[in-house]
Amino acid sequence: MRLSQLLSKTSKQVPHDEVSTNAKLLIRAGFIDKVAAGIYTYLPLGQKVLDNISNIVREEMDAIGGQEVVMPVLQPKANWEATGRWKSFDVLYKTKAASGDFALGPSHEEIVVPLLKRFVSSYQDLPKYVYQIQTKFRDEPRAKSGLLRGREFLMKDLYSFHTNEEDFEKYYKRAQDSYKKVFGRCGLDSILTYAAGGTFSQFSHEFQVICENGEDEIIYCPGGDYSENVEIAKVKEGKLCDLGHGPLKRVKTIEVGNIFPLKDKFSKAFDLKYKDRSGKDHLVFMGCYGIGISRLMGAIVEVHHDEKGIIWPKQVSPFSAHLLVVSDESGVISQAEDIYKKLTKAGIDILFDDRKDVSAGEKFADCDLIGIPTRLVVSKKVGKGKVEVKRRGEEKIEIASVGKTKSLLTALE
Repeated sequence: MRLSQLLSKTSKQVPHDEVSTNAKLLIRAGFIDKVAAGIYTYLPLGQKVLDNISNIVREEMDAIGGQEVVMPVLQPKANWEATGRWKSFDVLYKTKAASGDFALGPSHEEIVVPLLKRFVSSYQDLPKYVYQIQTKFRDEPRAKSGLLRGREFLMKDLYSFHTNEEDFEKYYKRAQDSYKKVFGRCGLDSILTYAAGGTFSQFSHEFQVICENGEDEIIYCPGGDYSENVEIAKVKEGKLCDLGHGPLKRVKTIEVGNIFPLKDKFSKAFDLKYKDRSGKDHLVFMGCYGIGISRLMGAIVEVHHDEKGIIWPKQVSPFSAHLLVVSDESGVISQAEDIYKKLTKAGIDILFDDRKDVSAGEKFADCDLIGIPTRLVVSKKVGKGKVEVKRRGEEKIEIASVGKTKSLLTALE
């Protein structure tokens, strides 16, 4: 992608109506555009990041047996009345139209359970694991944290269906391990945390990431034997960990995922049953597992940034490298064009700053703000047949030969 052709542009102005670091940087760097509180347009750079995160999530959900579907955003009022959540779900968007009353889906238990009734009747039909990556809507009263608390947001929700609690528990543990992999691949170290379950269940497990700008707080053991959300924590900061890992700590965090043991709550509401070997009916046992894809994008920025801008982890970055040409001499420009073509032909996704009448200083500043992992600079100073290589967030600069494509690829590893 040539930066001269990119839809969005960077901005030096800090958005006056945003308080969160993620929103400020993502807007300034041209990843998102604010429409209203908690509602954003994802520009080409932002969409590429969302796609990269979604692909990681999709790979890990497929690895634990998930089957991908897409369910409707519009959900009939009758389904929500069946579960009692039409009145109790306090952030539910409701519509009134000539065609009837509907909810804009904040979650999809009210749709996925009736769906499974069509395909589950026997113990031989279970277990089943169904997930989607789709836009959700919640009427958040405090949408002031950028992508961390959106009113419209992208989410992955998976639902598991089992014959009994034992089978569910095994899968619940597999999902926990899968979630750790997802967040690790996205450059985040998550902490499995015991928490309340809200309108979904009696309790849940959150995946929390330590961040000084986080909205949540947990009390946890750095050694890994305890973590609870402060909302339900029964112990105080400073108590010694049970396994001798020192005192418990209280820290601010960002919740990046949440999993719930639904048991038979929603199965009972829609009479989702299966017949065992003897022909006896039983309610299906359920779990649900959520990851806010757009929220995760915001969390990555909150954790990975400095005073100059974003520092994208390699796996989710919109491009592999950011190529700058800082000369108006035809020979230098043609060399940069040749590098861009070689890397693109080799399958490397490059953002090429080919803008004219833009100073070197401005190009370097924009490069740091956008935050792609590797910066490549072609200039008269670097010399013919060479390119300057620098990793975002590091001071070390290397010089690589551009005579062969292999040498360039090695510099990007």
